[in-house]
Amino acid sequence: MFFFKFRNKRIQICLTEVSMRQELCFFSSAPPQPVPPLAQTLQGYLRALEPLLPPEEINHTRRMVQEFGRPGGLGSQLQEELVKRAGHTRNWISDWWVQWAYLESRQPLPVHSNPAISLPRRDFNDWRGQLIGQLPVEFMRGKPLCMDLYPLLFSSCRIPGPKHDYIANHGRTRRSPTHITVVRNYQFFQLEVYNSDGSRMTESQIHGQLLRIRSQSWKTDKEPMGILTSEHRHTWGEAYNRLLRDKINKESVRAIETGLFSLCLDSPVMRISDEKYASRKAAQVLHGGGTFSNSGNRWFDKTLQFVVGEDGSWGLLYEQATAEGPPIATLLHHIQEYCPSGPTAMPKKLYFYIDKEIKRDIELAKQNLDILINDLDVNVFNFKKFGKELPKKHKMSPNSFIQVALQLAYYRVHNELCAACDIASQRMFRGGRTEYIRSPTNQTLKFVMAISNPSVSREEKLQLFREAVDAHTALTNQALKGHGIDRHLLGLKLQAIEQGLSIPKVFMDTAYGVATHWKLRTGQVPANTDSVMCFGPLVPDGYAICYNPQADHVHFSITAFNCCEETHAETLALTLKETLCELQELLEPTV
Repeated sequence: MFFFKFRNKRIQICLTEVSMRQELCFFSSAPPQPVPPLAQTLQGYLRALEPLLPPEEINHTRRMVQEFGRPGGLGSQLQEELVKRAGHTRNWISDWWVQWAYLESRQPLPVHSNPAISLPRRDFNDWRGQLIGQLPVEFMRGKPLCMDLYPLLFSSCRIPGPKHDYIANHGRTRRSPTHITVVRNYQFFQLEVYNSDGSRMTESQIHGQLLRIRSQSWKTDKEPMGILTSEHRHTWGEAYNRLLRDKINKESVRAIETGLFSLCLDSPVMRISDEKYASRKAAQVLHGGGTFSNSGNRWFDKTLQFVVGEDGSWGLLYEQATAEGPPIATLLHHIQEYCPSGPTAMPKKLYFYIDKEIKRDIELAKQNLDILINDLDVNVFNFKKFGKELPKKHKMSPNSFIQVALQLAYYRVHNELCAACDIASQRMFRGGRTEYIRSPTNQTLKFVMAISNPSVSREEKLQLFREAVDAHTALTNQALKGHGIDRHLLGLKLQAIEQGLSIPKVFMDTAYGVATHWKLRTGQVPANTDSVMCFGPLVPDGYAICYNPQADHVHFSITAFNCCEETHAETLALTLKETLCELQELLEPTV
C-alpha cells in the first residue's frame, strides 16, 4: 500500500484485486486515442522531411507517399483496418508500440533502454542515514490522465525470451506480494513490509530490518548475480533458463521478480570533483558504475529500482516497457511517504547455486557490461544563467525554447540538422503511452541559417526564432491531441505486417530510414526538485539529452558513445551553454 498526494489530497493505491477494479472505474473515463486522418499524417511526414533532405530526394519520396495515400490505395486500406482495430481494442497502438519498441529489442537493458532519475544528493551524517528516509513531496500540474499504468509498476518484472521478452505482473494475483527486495554488496534479501495481520510495518520496523540486512552483508559476494540481467537479451534468456534449473535459484529469482520493487543500497560514488560529480552520480544510478562498483546491485529486468548510495546519492532506475518517463516522474513527484505493529520476521537472504556454466555466464556478462559502461560518455550540468521564467516572460513555451536551442547547438557542432524526437505523453487517452514530436522544422532551419549571418538584423533573427519556437509548440499541441505522425506511421506499417502483406514501399524508402535514425533523443522531465533523468542514445552516432527546467536554472544530461568519433557529449554541452546564452542576449540585449 502506497500513499500519493494529488492536489493536496492523500489517496491510497493498494495493489489488491478489489482496489484495482475501483481504479479502473476512474481511469477508464479517459477517451480513446484517435486514429489521425491519413492525409494529415502523410502531409506532416513530408513536411518533417524537408529540413533533413535535399529537394530531389523529397520529390522522389513525395511521389511514393502520394501513391501510398491515394483513394482506394494501400494506405487507405490499412487506415480502414486501423480504425476497425481502434473500435475493438483498449488502445489501437500501445500494445504494438510496447512490443515493437521494447520487448522485441535484443539490446541490453542498461544504457540502451532503462532510464535513470538522479535526485538531489542528501546529506547523511553517517551510513545510518542510508537506511532512513522518505521521497520528498512533489507536485505536477495535472490533467485528467489515464492512470492504468500505476498499478502495473509494482510487483512487475521483464522476463527474457528467445525472440521477445514479456512483462510479468504479480500485483493482480489473488495473494499480492507483500515484500520488497533489498540488495547490498551484490547480496539479495527478501524483506516483508507487511505484518502477518496485514498491517503495514512502521518506519522504525523497516529501519530495524535494514540494519539486520546491513549486518549480514558486510562483504561483497564473489559472484554478482544481477550482472546477468545486463546482457544481450538472447544471451540472458539462455542463461536465465540455465539458472532456473536449480530449485534454490528459481526461488531466489522469483522472489526478486515478484517483489513490490527493489531497493539498492550502494557503496559511495568515487568523488573526483564537484564539476564531474553530478555526471558520475547519474551514471551510477543508470548502470551502477561497472563490475568493480555497484553494477552487481541491480536487477535490470525489475520495473522499479530505488537506488540509495551511502554517500547521499540516490535515484530511481526503471524498465520502461511497463511505463515511460512521465508516469515514473509523476510517481516520484507524488509519493508522500512509504509507511511500509508485534515482532517481525527476519529478512530472508536469497541464495544462488552457481555451477561452471553460470560462472561462465557471469564472467561474460561482467566483461560486456564494463565495455558498454566505458563506451558511454555522460555529461550532467546545471545551466544557471536563466530558467523557464525567461521564455515565459517573452510568451514562449519553455520546452519549445529549449528544443530550438538543442537544434541550434547540434547544427553548430555537426553543420546539419538531424532527425530528433521530443516526447509527448498520450496519457490523456485510454491506455495511451507516448508520441514523438519532430523538433527539426522548416522554421528551425531558417533560424539556424540566419542566427550567425551578420547581414540579418537582430529583429529578423528574433522573428525567425519566435517562428521556430511557435512551430514546435504547434507540433506539440497536435501531438497532445493524438494527431502526431510517428505512432500512426508505425501503426500503418505494423498493420500491413499483421495482414501478412509486404512492408509498404514508403517504409522501405531511404527517406524513412533517415527520418527514423534518431540522432537526437530528447525529453523534458520537469520536476519540483533538482533532479535529472539520464538515458543512452538510440543510435551509435547520436546523443540522448534530458532536461528539467526550473524557474531560474535548467538541469541537463547529455550522453553519447565514445566509440563514435563524431559525437562528444562535452563538446555538445559546451556549445549548448553558449547557445542558450546567445538566445538570452537575442531576447534581452545587454547593450
